[in-house]
Amino acid sequence: MTPLEFRDPLRAKALSATLARVVSEIGRSPVAVMHVCGSHEQAIARFGLRSAFPRGLDVIMGPGCPVCVTDQPEIDEAVALARQGVRVTTYGDMLRVPGTAGSLADAQAAGARLDVVYSVAQAVELARETDEEVVFFASVFETTAVATAAVIVAGVPANFSVLSAHKYIPPVMEIVAEMPGTRVDGFLAAGHAATITGWRVFEPFVARHHLPVVVAGFEPLDILAALVKLTEMIRDGIAEVVNLFPRCVTPDGNRRALDLLWQVFQPIGGRWRGIAHVPNGNLRLRDEWASVDARRRFAIDVASLWNGAPSTLVRQCICGNIMSGIASPHDCALFGNACVPDAQVGACMVSSEGTCRIWHEYGGIPELGEPSCRFCQ
Repeated sequence: MTPLEFRDPLRAKALSATLARVVSEIGRSPVAVMHVCGSHEQAIARFGLRSAFPRGLDVIMGPGCPVCVTDQPEIDEAVALARQGVRVTTYGDMLRVPGTAGSLADAQAAGARLDVVYSVAQAVELARETDEEVVFFASVFETTAVATAAVIVAGVPANFSVLSAHKYIPPVMEIVAEMPGTRVDGFLAAGHAATITGWRVFEPFVARHHLPVVVAGFEPLDILAALVKLTEMIRDGIAEVVNLFPRCVTPDGNRRALDLLWQVFQPIGGRWRGIAHVPNGNLRLRDEWASVDARRRFAIDVASLWNGAPSTLVRQCICGNIMSGIASPHDCALFGNACVPDAQVGACMVSSEGTCRIWHEYGGIPELGEPSCRFCQ
């Protein structure tokens, strides 16, 4: 049996040529498609795939960085808890995300107790080793929310609670599709999230907006093949969901994971940083789990943070427009100047999945004359 290869230069070259042909057959420029996944943007930039895209195709990163879309009031809650003396645990990317007047890293520098963990299970183990209150500041999309839910259902110590900033991707696609100024002809959906939700979760969106959706993996050939399929549907006027990540994604997803997710969390409306109020876009703990909900366990004094106004530079940040696909990092006067990985101003430069961070590291959009695609030469 011939092994399946995902980094085959000949196949990549053929897919690139097919993509150029299909885009030219659409007959207008640019054809704009959006992905909503930081991992897709990382792969596109890391492998130099934009140099393999035709000039008439614009592949935009939408609100697919969970750290970037965590809103300032959510950061403020975690900072306030830390400053109140509560031991806060979270993922490393969350430490430097700016709130209204500071970050968790600032609170840590001022003496707050902060622990970086690699999983919610590690946070629970820290709570088992102490009598002090331990709060897990939970972020990222439904993929990680499932792990949070599983740990809660399995049972946690009495001194452990969760401050949820988890997000749910499908509703924000609706918002982006309806935003004034958005120019999106189709969407690439993230394969890892769809592994949990299944690909059928996108069918209502397609029916409402008449835009095609292709579920894609993360290898170079995954992305190129998905773009070929997506542009073919745009050319032919077909609006449907196509799964090009069948080795992981099924129609209905992981039923056990979904049962756990909705047993513990409920979707509610809330703001995503710089974008809009997203109905059903935030995941909060259900009433049955109030005993592990940090928002109900503690009186969180966020008002104490509001005496410090955000800096002038923060007010100039255009991360919201970048995550909505309305602007690119090069449209921001701060990008690569006042805002760099070692001195971030906006959330998009903080996270390894943020558009600005990725473009700064890998160079953003290359000159198309340069053969920078590592798998298309």
